[in-house]
Amino acid sequence: MVKYVGKLLQSMCVTLNQLFLEVFDVLQHTQTTEVALGLMKLTSCLERALGDVYLLIGKDCPFLLRDLLASEQLAVVFGQAVMNVLRVFIGSPYGLNLRNVLWHGFASPQEIPAKYCAMLLFLTAGLGQLLQTYLLQTKCILVHRPYVIFVSLEELDVFPDLNHETLSIAEELVKLSSFVLKTMLPFWMAALTAFKQSRYADCVILLLPQLEVGLRLLFTTTNKCPNRLLTAEPSALYTTFDEMLAKHLDNEEVNQLPAVLQEPTMEFLWDFLNHQEGPRIRDRLSHGEINLKAFPREVANQIVAFAITLLCRFSDEDMCAFKEHMVIKPLMNCASCYHSRFHPTSRLKKQVLECMKSIHLWPELPTVPEEHVRTIKGSEGNAEASTLILMISEIISQLQQYMPQNCYSSDDPIGSVLTERLLVELCDMHICTLYSPRPVLEILSVLRKISTQCHQVSEQVMASTELRYKQWMNKTLRSRQRHNYLRMLNSIKFLSPVLRLILVLITLELVNVHLVYKKNPLDYQQYIKFLKSVLQYTENLVTYTSPEKNKWDETMELTNKALIKIRKISDRKLMLMQLAT
Repeated sequence: MVKYVGKLLQSMCVTLNQLFLEVFDVLQHTQTTEVALGLMKLTSCLERALGDVYLLIGKDCPFLLRDLLASEQLAVVFGQAVMNVLRVFIGSPYGLNLRNVLWHGFASPQEIPAKYCAMLLFLTAGLGQLLQTYLLQTKCILVHRPYVIFVSLEELDVFPDLNHETLSIAEELVKLSSFVLKTMLPFWMAALTAFKQSRYADCVILLLPQLEVGLRLLFTTTNKCPNRLLTAEPSALYTTFDEMLAKHLDNEEVNQLPAVLQEPTMEFLWDFLNHQEGPRIRDRLSHGEINLKAFPREVANQIVAFAITLLCRFSDEDMCAFKEHMVIKPLMNCASCYHSRFHPTSRLKKQVLECMKSIHLWPELPTVPEEHVRTIKGSEGNAEASTLILMISEIISQLQQYMPQNCYSSDDPIGSVLTERLLVELCDMHICTLYSPRPVLEILSVLRKISTQCHQVSEQVMASTELRYKQWMNKTLRSRQRHNYLRMLNSIKFLSPVLRLILVLITLELVNVHLVYKKNPLDYQQYIKFLKSVLQYTENLVTYTSPEKNKWDETMELTNKALIKIRKISDRKLMLMQLAT
């Protein structure tokens, strides 16, 4: 039976029979928390594997397990009867619905009989056998989707590393905190034990549903709807993270939980669970998208530390001493000053600063000696470049009133150092990210695209400059290429300031983005149209400065038209920053 199970579980990147044997061993000892953990891992594992099989004979894979189990495509492989049994066990709110009941924290350890886990193992073995038969008959090859890998783990680094002392205090907190339902206490202890044993995926799988349970308790208390605490019926709306983190309740009343949790906690939850560019830990674990054996300690550390802060915050008054403990206080401080890292606002800030760092490297680019340039006929300086720089200075001067005082100099309004200081200060300003309305998200989307294009222009200019310099010094450039290279060097004189101007513009717009509410519909449409024209300009810049095009004269003409439009719009005071005064 093990080899058939392994055939299906290969899509989860575990060795043959590894997960099967792990859960089978648990059943021999009937450890209640481990039975529930095994079921959660099996359901996510099955979902991923069934999705791979679906893609073998279908097109786009359904996102939800219940849709997979209802698909005609999988019934062709496994038979309708088998799919119906699976639907009863894990895929329908009208059946046992084991997957959702466990992953959303509706069942205590004692409420899940080991026979359910044994039955799912038996079904998994049968699926493996049926899949092997289908592959032999059709001569198809099952291709497995790659795992999601957490990149840039440093962006997830919020809390200090947890040591043995911190975990020991956490075990005491779990027993005393009102955030924990007593029936769920074994899950909390099992999660902390798993962390100590370096079973980081197990730790997070056990802990996430318990965070949901604790928040559900707060949600039902603050919103005065105690009947929703244990709701997991097919006829009622599940009270899950999605509902608890929403702005309004299903009856359109304002959800009171965000006010209780406060903004830093809400932003952490949205970052780690919901935002598309965040880790989306619960979704990816529950849908089998992560290699459980390679789950990073760094991520588990953040979830456990965050859970500890909630245990402290929502506890009885006589537990105040825990909050001031030398190993707990740093965690509380980190939680209280958290700002979103994965909302489009935060991502734009990061993009702007990275682009500025790229442009800041331009002065270090190699340039040919002046005496070499003089030998080329027609290499005199271009007055048009000076005109563009003057126009940029005038626009920057108009924007002075919207800038911090120490970030502007009339002697050098477009200076690189001052621009960098300005962008850093602006990006340090706090901007509310919770429940951003559609107009704000639309503006952020366009601004991010503009920033992306600017960064690409910067990278292309640096690459072309270094390449042409080497070719010049090696005397491998033809006459036409030498003239084109000199035009590029002349263009750099205005491209650097114009890119910095655009970064300043989009950052000033960013910090005032919520003032979009003050615009009437007509002004809003004109404003969006203007932003898209700036985007079009930067996209054309990417094309003209690419190694394949090298259209430097056209770049100058394009820039002149764009600056005229920017100055015109600024004069008409349609931009958001001008609404702030």
